[in-house]
Amino acid sequence: MSDLELCYLPATEALAAFRNGSLSPVELLNAQLARIAEIGSDINAFSFLYADDAIAAAREAERRYRRGEKVRPLEGIPVAIKDESLIAGKITTFGSLIFKEEVASVTSPVNEHLINAGAVIMGRTTTPEFSCAGFTHSRLWGVTRNPWNREFTTGGSSGGSAAALAAGFTTLASGSDIGGSIRIPASACGLVGYKPPYGRNADLAPFGFDFYNHPGPLARSVADCILMQNVMSGPHPLDVVSLRPKIEIANQFADLKSKRIAYSIDLGFKQVSEDVRKNTLDAIGRLRDMGAEVVEVDLGWTLSAEDAARDYLASIFGTWVAQYLDTHGDELSGYTRSFAQSARAKGMREYLRSLELAGEMYGTFGPMMENFDAFICPTLALPAVSADFEPSNGLQINGQDVEPMLGWLMTHPFNTLSRCPVVSVPSGRAPSGVPTGIQIVGKTYCDQDVLSIALAYEAEIGAWYGSDQRRPMLG
Repeated sequence: MSDLELCYLPATEALAAFRNGSLSPVELLNAQLARIAEIGSDINAFSFLYADDAIAAAREAERRYRRGEKVRPLEGIPVAIKDESLIAGKITTFGSLIFKEEVASVTSPVNEHLINAGAVIMGRTTTPEFSCAGFTHSRLWGVTRNPWNREFTTGGSSGGSAAALAAGFTTLASGSDIGGSIRIPASACGLVGYKPPYGRNADLAPFGFDFYNHPGPLARSVADCILMQNVMSGPHPLDVVSLRPKIEIANQFADLKSKRIAYSIDLGFKQVSEDVRKNTLDAIGRLRDMGAEVVEVDLGWTLSAEDAARDYLASIFGTWVAQYLDTHGDELSGYTRSFAQSARAKGMREYLRSLELAGEMYGTFGPMMENFDAFICPTLALPAVSADFEPSNGLQINGQDVEPMLGWLMTHPFNTLSRCPVVSVPSGRAPSGVPTGIQIVGKTYCDQDVLSIALAYEAEIGAWYGSDQRRPMLG
């Protein structure tokens, strides 16, 4: 197996190779570190690399396999961690100059689960400042670029994680999703990204109490996504909203001949580019070919869905960011300052209205889902914005002005409906080379349903990174 094939080897296959002795964790890690050294600066996916620590951990995993010891679920698998969740003793910058030397004293629950499962933590991945944008650039770390076309963004806010996976720099990567921050980069980079239902994956306060917030996995295959989600999930003593009991998602393929799937191309209120529309309809056609009954539905949603997300995000998240305006305003990126200032202009009336709008949205979505097994829509309304996108410059889709932070995202309604599981999977590529994605949305807390459909769809389409022709041209 070549070094490039190692770099893109699925975690499930790597674990099998570790067990039978045909591959060692050190060989896998070294191939990825060599690739980062060769082309990593072109992509800018990492804020920190922990090469020495990772090599030591890989060697220990190698010894466990050689001795025939009991191995853990992710023993020896390289994992990149978003530079937002905490690892005790390591700097977590949140993509901000304010925290550039801030060493964490605790470890976030999902990172604790990953470390305890034997993951080799190889580094930290870039984010926009405070993870408050759907693109990834910051004053601290610069611009992170899409491996498929470096003129475009990876998406955000888990953009470094997505770039690292698409470029073959890591085997698995973590993300978090407060408005689409796992699914946005999954779509833009041609990956699988999973937003679990609220409470499934634990987090620390205050964001553990924010029902828009969902830590979760990014991967190059559905099976790898399930593997990582099964490790990340489960209750934690520091998170009172974390769900009991822990569930295990099976690698169980759905029989689509028995499934009814609803879909909407534009959610009733979004401008959607022709590239995204075409690829979404192609994906829906494949699902029909597989035997599913696929029905277009009208959710009755309007642009007020954007208002709901904008006002809610201002309440907890925006207030948290705004606390730095007075003391560190000159250190903030422009988009961060704008977000913080807009949050200060809102109050409890807007927060209350966001909850009323959430109820109205679920008032149509919930009853509709009683007649369907899943709902599908695009993940993004256009393949991606530019790598150095500045919202202050505005944005158009189909010649129409859209709100530049949320207008091109089709993810935020399912943070509003936070108990619905959502997986984003690739739907194709645009002429620019940038991938597009679809979201598969399930009934509340029905994780298995959406991931089983995703497994069946992936099997029909073929492994998204399974050959040179299906990987970005780099190096």
